[in-house]
Amino acid sequence: MAELRSFIFLDRLQPQTMCYLGTWIRGALPRADVAAQIIEVAPGLDIEPLTDVALKFADVSAGILIVERQFGYLELHGNTSAVRSAADAVLESLGASASSATKPQILASRIVPRIDRQHAFLINRNKVGSMALPGESMFVLEMQPASYAILATNEAEKAARIKVVDYRMIGATGRVYLTGTESEVRAAAAAAEAALEQVR
Repeated sequence: MAELRSFIFLDRLQPQTMCYLGTWIRGALPRADVAAQIIEVAPGLDIEPLTDVALKFADVSAGILIVERQFGYLELHGNTSAVRSAADAVLESLGASASSATKPQILASRIVPRIDRQHAFLINRNKVGSMALPGESMFVLEMQPASYAILATNEAEKAARIKVVDYRMIGATGRVYLTGTESEVRAAAAAAEAALEQVR
């Protein structure tokens, strides 16, 4: 029986969160403001039959299907009713409810004020999203399960005018890097943490 590690519904994919996905996903590209569902399970291969259920049940597009060492990941997107229908079919197949998913745990949450130019350079060597600039403040967040990184990023982007520098939603832990003015970064941090804490 698969362990449901995350079951994340996003009502509206925000523009930067969506564009970041577009830099590395190999499936169908989402558009801003569409609904999305992210599912993480263990063992990883159990994501394959769940993908089959979701895609046959509703008219949705799959952006991510990844099986890594321990976990499997699926991201679906489309109009809200289709995404919810596909998600419900997955839950029925699992014999589970959304509330049975593993709750996110924050492992680290820090604001770094006015980053140094060398620090910005080092961050930008490994980022996929926007560039971190010297003098900007930076919010870093680490959580598990990893897929909750997209939820934290999406909600932070709704709440504040920040730049999405990076977020990693695959693997043992998820990580988020956001930059901007200190006041905006603090607002984004509060929204990201609240989104994780509100997962029931």
